[in-house]
Amino acid sequence: MELSKITATFKESVIREMTRVANQHPGCINLAQGFPDFPAPESIKQAAIEAIQANINQYAITWGSETLRTAIAKKVAKYNNMKWVDKDLNIVVCCGSTECMISAMKAGVNPGDEVIIFSPFYENYGPDCLLSGATPKYIKLNPPDWTFDFDELENLFTTKTKAIILNTPNNPTGKVFSEKEIKFIADLCIKYDAIAITDEIYEHIIYDNNKHLSIASLDEMQDNSITINSISKTYSLTGWRVGWTIASEKITSEIKKVHDFLTVGAPAPLQEAAAFALSLDYDYYSWLRDFYTKARDTLYNALKETDLQPIKPQGAYYIMTNCEKYMEKHDLKTSTELALYLIKNIGIATVPGSSFYASGKDGETQTRFCFCKKPETLNEAKRKLEKLAI
Repeated sequence: MELSKITATFKESVIREMTRVANQHPGCINLAQGFPDFPAPESIKQAAIEAIQANINQYAITWGSETLRTAIAKKVAKYNNMKWVDKDLNIVVCCGSTECMISAMKAGVNPGDEVIIFSPFYENYGPDCLLSGATPKYIKLNPPDWTFDFDELENLFTTKTKAIILNTPNNPTGKVFSEKEIKFIADLCIKYDAIAITDEIYEHIIYDNNKHLSIASLDEMQDNSITINSISKTYSLTGWRVGWTIASEKITSEIKKVHDFLTVGAPAPLQEAAAFALSLDYDYYSWLRDFYTKARDTLYNALKETDLQPIKPQGAYYIMTNCEKYMEKHDLKTSTELALYLIKNIGIATVPGSSFYASGKDGETQTRFCFCKKPETLNEAKRKLEKLAI
């Protein structure tokens, strides 16, 4: 029996697989998959409890409860300068940003279209392209600053280009795309009538006076953008699976249809709690930035003392490392061998760099650490890394 030819071209998530491997080794610290090991804010959890007790337990409106859509529109007007967003015309609430991305792709892309992806990239983007029948085209982000060649990007755009996926702050690199870069991308989208699909899930996790700019805040991009976000990272609620898309009325009407038949709707009581989360004032986001700055610096400084050479991120909560020297010392040939070695011998789980590239060889000397962990966890990781001290 021949099954799907499309799914035969990619594998299950390496990130999630590394968590399963870590769980098989008692005492291993999971710095692979990006979920916090500390509680979400009590006030948000209480809001969910109250929603359940108020019997908000049946289907919400398919594309999102009015309470949540209102909160999203209010927040993006205030924080993202997206004052054009209407709760009824421009928002679809989905089951996490993962569903947002595939819904956006299925709504906006046709078989034979091309989609540009910055590489390295979050591993879902490539399979989502393939599942949508599109052909992914990759442009390299160059370490240590993770810059890209403007001419190379411009040459990738053709009449077949339907979309470009922009993840800022970026997973896995921590790159925050600059205003100059974003405006250059916007100009190309307008020139070729392409859609910028922007994953902005780490927008509030940003360091060193870097600033987040939503491409959809540019007047000319309102009709050529799909903004994706969720409560997962900002509020430490990765398991709640509540995310949303923001786009023009025309694009949103298509996303609504895909979402309706894909998952019907996100969890109703958790949508009410998500609306409460979005109402938190700036003090919360300031605390979040300070918390993750300390976490980043703890892990970064520990890695600097080893042959796993870290690249300091501008945003998100990951650190990419160049491990060529360490791999040579221990005769490790691939990033997967390295990740398994670190689990078994050091007691720390990471994600092989090869999983973030279309061609695995491009990331074979890299591995990704995450630092969305409580200080005690990172201090224990620091002690384990002392075994690798140069």
